[in-house]
Amino acid sequence: MEIQNGIEIDSFSKSFQSTNAETAGKVITCKAAVAWGVKQPLVIEDVQVDPPKSMEVRIKITHTSLCHTDITFWMGGEESTFPRILGHEGAGIIESVGEGITDLVPGDHVIPVFQGECRDCVCCKSKKTNQCEKFKIDLTRTVMRSDEKSRFSLGGKPVYHFMSTSTFSEYTVVDYACIVKINSEAPLDKACLLGCGVATGFGAVMNLTDIEVGSTVAVFGLGTVGLAVAEAASLRGASKIIGIDTNPNKFAKAKVLGVTDCINPKDHEKPIQEVIAEMTKGGVDYSFECIGNTNVLYQAFLSTSEPLGKTVLLGLDASPRKICFHPLELFSGRTLVASIFGGVKAKTQLPGIVDMFMRKELKVEEYITHELPFSEINKAFELLLEGKCLRCVLHL
Repeated sequence: MEIQNGIEIDSFSKSFQSTNAETAGKVITCKAAVAWGVKQPLVIEDVQVDPPKSMEVRIKITHTSLCHTDITFWMGGEESTFPRILGHEGAGIIESVGEGITDLVPGDHVIPVFQGECRDCVCCKSKKTNQCEKFKIDLTRTVMRSDEKSRFSLGGKPVYHFMSTSTFSEYTVVDYACIVKINSEAPLDKACLLGCGVATGFGAVMNLTDIEVGSTVAVFGLGTVGLAVAEAASLRGASKIIGIDTNPNKFAKAKVLGVTDCINPKDHEKPIQEVIAEMTKGGVDYSFECIGNTNVLYQAFLSTSEPLGKTVLLGLDASPRKICFHPLELFSGRTLVASIFGGVKAKTQLPGIVDMFMRKELKVEEYITHELPFSEINKAFELLLEGKCLRCVLHL
């Protein structure tokens, strides 16, 4: 193998470098799905993508999947900005790197991430958090950090970024801290799911709980995040994993991924926490809120046992509703923690999660219920809105 910047470059990477030598440093025109307004169908446009500046990377996105957070911002809200290129769960190959990048080269297989890791700040050096002082998730940010400008444009006017990734584009530019190099043998159409949903649920179990053999677990919401929680809890040896969802069509897949008991709250007259208490003789050891609903969060909290129960908040409630607890409920001994990206330190931990998938220790492919060409991205939005899919992978 050839050594470049202290990195081994295999024949595939060298071939990729040669193919893209003529685009490096130049503006690339490519297809992107542009969101022009609230709930408006995305439009496949020819956008211009600037070359990366210092400590930035330009990526050829090969696959991207759709997450409910994309839906949330597409449907509007205080933080919605248009025109914008959404998407934050993707994978691809580096096309070019900006000045100062020494650990990444064209041809590297990568996953862009919304929760960066600079590895230099106090938070990145701490084992207590996966937050990064500079590159933590910022839902309000629509431009690059280095110069407060967009790398996307259309007709000479800016098209804005989303969650530091914007994977609904054939090419995207990402900060160095928001890019993770992965095993080049990992299939990118599967690995893209580890950019958000699967890694979030899996990481939450591994990083934020002490689930052990015999533990009992309740998972509120059987979407991708919730099912990844169930899969990880099963790997840790949980004896009972209760899945709660109002869509019974999700129950068959839930059983495949480790859920032992499925409950539809609509089938019960009493509060769901009371149903769970009866099933577990007082409540579960751990509960996970994976929907993003403060009312459900309260139910999840009360479904755990006193005084040892722990609730993990993973869902994002975009409404202005507040969390309301009586102090005595907190003094009962139950605890509540929240996590972004499952507590996963992107550069440090995500490559290992990809390797677990490669060793068939994670059933990542089970979350893919649909695959479509990029041109049919609006159909993917419809499938997710109708609750007919877990993850739809788009091929760019």
